[in-house]
Amino acid sequence: MIQFVKLLSGSEPRSAGRSNDAVLKVRNDDDFDELFKCLSYKDRMVRMRAADAIEKITLKYPSYLFKHKSDLMDLCCTVKEKRLKGHFALLVPRLNLTANEKEIVWQRLTGWALDREESKRVRINSIQALYEIAEGDNFYIKDFELAIDQVEKENITSLNARIKRLTHHAPL
Repeated sequence: MIQFVKLLSGSEPRSAGRSNDAVLKVRNDDDFDELFKCLSYKDRMVRMRAADAIEKITLKYPSYLFKHKSDLMDLCCTVKEKRLKGHFALLVPRLNLTANEKEIVWQRLTGWALDREESKRVRINSIQALYEIAEGDNFYIKDFELAIDQVEKENITSLNARIKRLTHHAPL
């Protein structure tokens, strides 16, 4: 069994540690399941690095997340750490969400995107996630447009740049 905790441990918070090594060690569902458990580990560095690795893995293999949908939804509703919020924001659009789950996720992501107290990374990733959800579901397009109008009025360069990139190149 792979020792993800040992691999992802370390004290430097700005370092991804060996999360890229963790990505390379996941070869099947069982490996991914073990890595996913690290999101609940007591050490916040392990949790953040595990989230980083999970985000990278599920870009190519989103199906690994499917059986963890309930856990990921719970984590999104309880997470306090800004860096984890940023990762979770990018993960939830990869799930096969029911209409009710999508509404819960939409409300959470909109809250993060509009919250001026959130980090810019959390807000940018939330805007990205909202865009991805709205792109696949016409029901949310108007809400997305209302949310980004509010964010644009704040005139924050990094947020407006992401909005411009999303809406300029591939309008909904």
